[in-house]
Amino acid sequence: MKVPETGPVRPTATQRRNPASATWAYDLPSDLGGASPTDSASVMGIPEPELTPKVRQAIMTLMQKVEGLRAEVERVNSRLAHMERLADEDTLVLIPNRRAFVREMGRAISYNERYAAVSSLVYFDLNDFKRINDEYGHATGDAALLHVASALSDNLRESDMLGRLGGDEFGVILSHTNAEQALVKGHQLAQAIMATPVEHGGAKFTMSASYGITTFKKGQSAQQAMDAADRAMYVQKNALKKPALQAAKQQ
Repeated sequence: MKVPETGPVRPTATQRRNPASATWAYDLPSDLGGASPTDSASVMGIPEPELTPKVRQAIMTLMQKVEGLRAEVERVNSRLAHMERLADEDTLVLIPNRRAFVREMGRAISYNERYAAVSSLVYFDLNDFKRINDEYGHATGDAALLHVASALSDNLRESDMLGRLGGDEFGVILSHTNAEQALVKGHQLAQAIMATPVEHGGAKFTMSASYGITTFKKGQSAQQAMDAADRAMYVQKNALKKPALQAAKQQ
């Protein structure tokens, strides 16, 4: 049955979708009250003679539901992306946490193997951090951690990655950096931590950190690389403690 025209026929524009939604592309009059004068074939596969008012209303209802579902999918995807960021971010210093950092190390190792590149890991451990918490309180300790994270991030390239590995330990992935270069950079970063004092709640003190480096090796796991840098860090930390211990014994 042909739907009678109730007024002047108006040309209508084709609704557009992006390529991902091409399945839902269609041509419909803007008011669904009359057929386009340039399209008398079909609408969504339905022949023009069968487009009764009820059919048109059903199509409109379906399209509204599709739009609602699409909006809901976008909200869910946005929420999932937000939750993923939270899962990868340290809640205090707002840099990648250990989970995200270890995953990035694995990617760096794979990249180096595939392209014969070299990257290094610098492992930092803050000196006397427990004393700071005990003497000044945990709020000041948190301020000290924020200071360290800021000092490190301000002295890294965009291609490098900083992460908090837990407690008072931080890691830095230096892309396209060999062992000799990593030692120099590790020293520079340690100096950056000491360059300005921490000031919080009336307390003022200087932070220092011990560090160790390792280059990523073929077939090595992220945990093995971290263990190697951790051992190198403790060698330096113990070397710093010896003079203090000897001075204490002489007193």
